[in-house]
Amino acid sequence: MEPYAFYKGDFMPLSEAKMGILTQSLHYGTATFGGIRGNWDSEQERFCLFRLQDHYNRLLFACRILKIDLPYSHQDMCQLTIELVKKSGYRQNVYARPLAYKSSEAIGVKIHGLENDFLIIVTTLPPYLDTSQGVRCCVSSWRRIDDSMIPTKCKVTGTYVNSALAKTEAIENGFDEAILLTQDGHVSEGSGENIFIVINGTLITPPASDNILMGFTRDAVMKLAKNELGVDTVERSVSRSELYLAQECFLTGTATSIAQVVEIDRRPVGNGKTGKITAKLQEIFADIALGRNPRYSDWYTLVYPTQ
Repeated sequence: MEPYAFYKGDFMPLSEAKMGILTQSLHYGTATFGGIRGNWDSEQERFCLFRLQDHYNRLLFACRILKIDLPYSHQDMCQLTIELVKKSGYRQNVYARPLAYKSSEAIGVKIHGLENDFLIIVTTLPPYLDTSQGVRCCVSSWRRIDDSMIPTKCKVTGTYVNSALAKTEAIENGFDEAILLTQDGHVSEGSGENIFIVINGTLITPPASDNILMGFTRDAVMKLAKNELGVDTVERSVSRSELYLAQECFLTGTATSIAQVVEIDRRPVGNGKTGKITAKLQEIFADIALGRNPRYSDWYTLVYPTQ
């Protein structure tokens, strides 16, 4: 099945969507993207797009920071994504990638006085992390960028060099994922996920002030833990040593959902298996990701493919 795209104001096969090699955002990372998961429910024959509106709210927030003006409203972007998912023809999990970018073909370090454009790709996405045996993490030697350097509350493309360096370092050293610390040594996040630990029955996760991306799966997990399990979440700075003391640890993100961490720096987390709170959250979230829990219907958009 050939992926489709929305590009230059039209729907087209991805193979026909071409960009000039002088495009400014290619050279300087002056773009912002989103990652929207579309889970395929084979029983209902429909997609469930998770937190679609929230993803575009965040993208438009990043556009303000990057001085990207677009002719599309929040509602336009949501509808274009729905139509593109319908046109894709897939009958499996899909991944929608919107990108707002500096489209001028010009060399020069700046964000003002440039043309802007917007595109969306719908394709498939292989598992970002293999959770069948649990995830093995290491604390990266690369530090998480500070919000005073590049905004961390939105997905600026240039930011992800930081993540890529940490991820590759982890893989090449025999781990599955990296955990980045802040400049002052507090736990921040994974290369593409937020992080939670469980200590004495309480969920703990780094706060916004520790340069994390405010993930929508992260937000969902905190609400589900409280509403469904009666478990509170404390947002506070986490020291590196607390990673080794935690009874449970897991990562959350669009591509990851909820991934159990069983080892950090070659030390087992708890008993080295999926913890009870983690397992319960995974089960609850799996139903929501397929649009099967009406209590959280405001989190998802159901899309039926074109026949």
